[in-house]
Amino acid sequence: MQFIDKTKIKLVSGRGGNGMVAWRREKYVDKGGPAGGDGGNGGDVYLVADRGLATLLDFKYRSVFKAESGQNGGIKGMHGRCAKHLYIKVPLGTIVKDDATGKVIADLTEEGQTVLIAKGGRGGRGNARFASAQKRAPQFCEPGEPAIERLVDLELKLIADVGLLGMPNAGKSTFISVISSAKPKIADYPFTTLVPNLGVVKKLNGDGYVVADIPGLIEGASEGVGLGHEFLRHVERCRFLVHIVDLTSDNPVDTYKKINAELEKHSEALARRYQIVVLNKIDAVDEEKKETVLKEFEAMLPDEKIFTMSAATKENVEELLQYISQKVDEIERPVVEVIVEEDTGAYDNDDSAFEIYKLDKNTFVVEGGKISRLASVTDARNPEQIIRLQGILTSMGVFDELNKLGIKNGNTLVIGHLELTHYDDSLWDEGAGY
Repeated sequence: MQFIDKTKIKLVSGRGGNGMVAWRREKYVDKGGPAGGDGGNGGDVYLVADRGLATLLDFKYRSVFKAESGQNGGIKGMHGRCAKHLYIKVPLGTIVKDDATGKVIADLTEEGQTVLIAKGGRGGRGNARFASAQKRAPQFCEPGEPAIERLVDLELKLIADVGLLGMPNAGKSTFISVISSAKPKIADYPFTTLVPNLGVVKKLNGDGYVVADIPGLIEGASEGVGLGHEFLRHVERCRFLVHIVDLTSDNPVDTYKKINAELEKHSEALARRYQIVVLNKIDAVDEEKKETVLKEFEAMLPDEKIFTMSAATKENVEELLQYISQKVDEIERPVVEVIVEEDTGAYDNDDSAFEIYKLDKNTFVVEGGKISRLASVTDARNPEQIIRLQGILTSMGVFDELNKLGIKNGNTLVIGHLELTHYDDSLWDEGAGY
């Protein structure tokens, strides 16, 4: 399985349905009246943490997710159907960032944890909602609110209990294949492991813990050399580290120090994380070298127990596993501080911004999300709807901007599908207007 731990996706919530202008004309209903229903709400977009996923691979093949829009209102006071919400599953340990601002929207670390990314648009009200004692026959409705479109960055930091560290070919992949059902690719050349591998180890009491095999580090990894720097973040959430040292290398102590130096450059907290040191490949060296290296490590780490094993032959592996299981029970998972911004913009359906430009000397075009939606539910043949549209445009400051641009009486104003003739307020008393 290909491992993807960083990706970018576009999430689009559902648009709210438009309200309806309708009338009751039933035979036995006295006087009838407005009967336009409300539009349905658009669907929200959520991200949900799922333990069954271990990679962001699914988003490589699909990067745009759209929720359904709400249905428009209907006649006889029938409301449009609200759209279903869209739930998108991501692996545990996924950090969600807003691509435009870089703000962290969520850190999904618990099974089933759910975060709202984009709020669906609210449905517009039908004309039945505007009926009152003073206005018994409103001839206008509201458009639905727009969808929210967000580009978000997903970054995965694996949720594992134990992280395996070591130089390339130290034997990490062999070890994880022995203690779990994981089947990593194993070969005798550098960088066999190109992606992190996860294995679940069962304890005697039936519980289990997760071990992450991180691709081999080399000197300079924190500056971008080799592969390990790409995956160091995956051990940040581990309870502790198992540092596997290759006894067949020229200087095992030196390789151990180099790995820890890279950890410190990446994160001081990671450098302080508890480590179990394991000298691997005792089957491939003579007894003298094994004892010499073991004494060097014991002198360097006098308070720690140094393990020796052969992952290939499984010698001493069981003893090491018992100790790892004990430490899993003793050591709490570290708290990785991720600052989640409170204001994520998930509820921001406001699209009141507008733009005005001249199509020619006598024609002005007004564009904008809210204005276009208002125009879409406005009938140019209905004076009441035109008057209401004018009132909303006035409150939004559209006419102030038009006057600054030099609009004159008799000029054409284009808003969506509407083409209106402009007259200023002084001519309304004389019967002119839009």
